[in-house]
This record gives sequence, structure tokens and C-alpha cells, in this order.
Amino acid sequence: MINIAVELSKYVILTLMVIYTFYCLFLTYRQRSTDQEPILKQFILIFLIDTVSFGVIYLKTRDFQVIFLYVEMMVFFSAFQLLYRILYRKASLLLINNMCLLLSVGLIMLTRLDISSAMKQLAIAAAGSGISLVIPAAIRRMKFLRRLTWLYALTGVLLLLAVLILARTSYGAKLTLWGAQPSEAIKITFVFFMASILYKRVTRAKVIAATIVAALHVGILVVSRDLGSALIFFVAYLILIFAATRKFWLFLLGAAGGAGASVAAYHLFGHVRERVSAFLDPMAVYQNEGYQIVQSLFAIGTGGWFGMGLCQGSPQKIPVVKNDFIFSAICEEMGGIFGICLILVCMTFFLMIVNISLKIRSTFYKLIALGLGTEYAVQVFLTIGGVTKFIPMTGVTLPLVAYGGSSVISTIIMLSIIQGLYILREDEDEEIERIRREDPGFSGGTYREY
Repeated sequence: MINIAVELSKYVILTLMVIYTFYCLFLTYRQRSTDQEPILKQFILIFLIDTVSFGVIYLKTRDFQVIFLYVEMMVFFSAFQLLYRILYRKASLLLINNMCLLLSVGLIMLTRLDISSAMKQLAIAAAGSGISLVIPAAIRRMKFLRRLTWLYALTGVLLLLAVLILARTSYGAKLTLWGAQPSEAIKITFVFFMASILYKRVTRAKVIAATIVAALHVGILVVSRDLGSALIFFVAYLILIFAATRKFWLFLLGAAGGAGASVAAYHLFGHVRERVSAFLDPMAVYQNEGYQIVQSLFAIGTGGWFGMGLCQGSPQKIPVVKNDFIFSAICEEMGGIFGICLILVCMTFFLMIVNISLKIRSTFYKLIALGLGTEYAVQVFLTIGGVTKFIPMTGVTLPLVAYGGSSVISTIIMLSIIQGLYILREDEDEEIERIRREDPGFSGGTYREY
């Protein structure tokens, strides 16, 4: 009887996820993320996905901790949604729903793999969400943030140097310091640095200064062998330089330099050669560096379109499955269609952020939104591309889904900054509408930048 329930549940979960994704794409296309009816339906769908998933896990494990975790998660999501609605009337409810959905998917799979890790993840997410509640208000009021250019640069470089000098090597790279991964927080300070130096009239001296600071960030990460983070920083630098200067030849020059640096990294670092070897022919090195990617591909292939069902697969056979390969575990037990829907939800995150960047009038905030959105999109691409053998593995986590405290907190803070920018955009629209009512001839083109 339990096996029948598990078999049926995977189709129910998949159907709910497809409907949620449809609403997500619909709201993104309409560019209206405050429509109450579809937003409420999305939250109900999240509730149903969690209820069915945790119910199945409990039936298979008979562990009452699963029920306790489910109740705690529902209380957390409900409180977070309610507080945001009370504190920020203009907030993007679609962004909040998407965050809850991605956290839910991650917590479901972590509960199935290791419930103690799921409990830690939920506690970290709750703490990060508590911090995030004050950030939109701070973004709205702290106009001095654009003047802290060199503080951002110094903070980032010093923290990365501390990791390089003090951190221990883990999986071939120096990542963590005192239990945290500073590069996750520095993603935010780096974008703020780039925005603050480029938001006014862009000169050759500013471009050179931005390039030097970016090179220091990327160079230290390369020496620390954290090549995934280095690539995220580098792409964000390229996009922001191009957005600020509108000179395509600078983008091409930077991309060519990045390609040359990749070749140099291949020859300098043994673990890079191992990952490239595993990418080119993982079966040839199956017993060594190819083992992870082969197990990942086996898991995705075994799941097929509809998945094996929760607790029916063998995701624990994939090394570091909670961190780097959780997407493979999701595809094995929830199905390839579910995985595609997850990618589409991540894509709508990025599209919403780009839309905010395009519509907000302040150049400083425009560059921040674009930079944070780029970092998020590149991280998702590197993670999913790596586990599907589309690109070599880079060792970065899937934001909000994979296990990792620093990644979860920094992503939640990043999204709360986006919320602050979304609210700023709504403020601008209201102000322009007010001016238009007072002056019918006003076109909006001369509206004062914040």
C-alpha cells in the first residue's frame, strides 16, 4: 500500500510543480508580481507540494522528526510571507514565493538524504530571512551606500586574502574560514563596488581601477583554487563593464582574457585537469575523477521524465550529493520534468531581476540589480551545467536548494536587496504618476535620479 502511495505521489508532486511553474511564467510575462489571486494559488501549491512530499518521506521512514520539520517549515514560510506583506506593501510577492519554493525543494531532498542537515538548513534560512526583513528598508533609506566604493573593495580583498592564508584545503580548494565561506558574502560587496565606481560618468581611469580590483578578487580566488567563484566574479565584472560603458570591444577583450586565463589554469592546477578529463570522457576515468559525474548521469538517467519517487532512488551513491549534486538527486527521484520546471523557476528569478534593472532609473541601483542577477544566473548555470556534463564541474552550489549555510544566507540577502530595488522602482513609478497628474506635459525623461 505504501509503495502504491509513493508511486502515485510522484505524479501528484509533478503536476503541482508544473502548475506552479505555469503561474510563475505567466506572472513574469505580465510583469505583475502583486496579483493576489495567482500569488495565493502559488503559495497553496507550495503547501501541497510540501505536504505530499513530507507525507511520503514519513511513510517510508516512520521518523516523527519529519513531521516536526514539516510543521516548522510551514510556520516559517507562513510567518515570512505574512511579515513581508505587513512591512512592505509594494514587495514582489512572486520573488517571495519563488524563494519559498526553492527552499522547499531543497529541504524535501535534504530530509530524504539526511534530516539533520535539513534541520540545520531550515534554521539557517530562518535566520537569514530574519536579517533580510530589514534590508529593503535600509536600501530605501541608505543613500550613502554609493559612496563606500573603496570600503567594498578593501573588504572583499582582505577577506579573500584571509581565506587564502588561513583556510584549509577542502576538495582541492580553499573555501571556508571558521565554518563560513566568505566568497558568498563578497559576491554582494563586489557588485556594490562595481556599481559605485561606474554609476557616474565612466572614464578610462575608472575602468582601469575597476579592472584592477576585479583582477585582485579573481586572482586570489584562482590561487585559492576556488575557480567556480572566480568565474562568477569574472562574468559579473564583464557584464557590468559592458553595461556601464556600452563598448562591446571591451567585453570581447575581457572574454578573450578570460579564455586565456582558463587555458593557464588548466596547465597550472592538477584538479582543473582532472575535472576537464572527467568532462571529456568520464567513463575512461570512472574509478577516479570521473566517478562523481558518472554517478550523477546514472541518477538523472534512472529517474527519466517522471522520477523514481521519493525514497525510491539511490542518490546517496553520488559523492557530495547534498552540496554539489543535489540537482541530480532531485531528477532521480522527482523526475526530469520536475528538474526542467526547477530550471524555469530559476530563470524567472533572473528575468524578474533583469526587468527591475531595466526599469529602475537610478544607474547605481540599475547596475546592482544587473550584477546580482548575473551572479545568480551564472551560479545556476555552472551548477546544473556541471552535473549534467554540459560543462566541467566547478564546485558551486545550487542557490537556496543545495546544502550550505553561507550560500543560503547570502542568496536570501541578495534577494532582499532585489526586493529593496523593486520597491524603489515602485516608488519611482508612483512619483512619476503623481508628477504627471500635476503636469500633464511631463514625459518622465527628466525625472531626477535617486
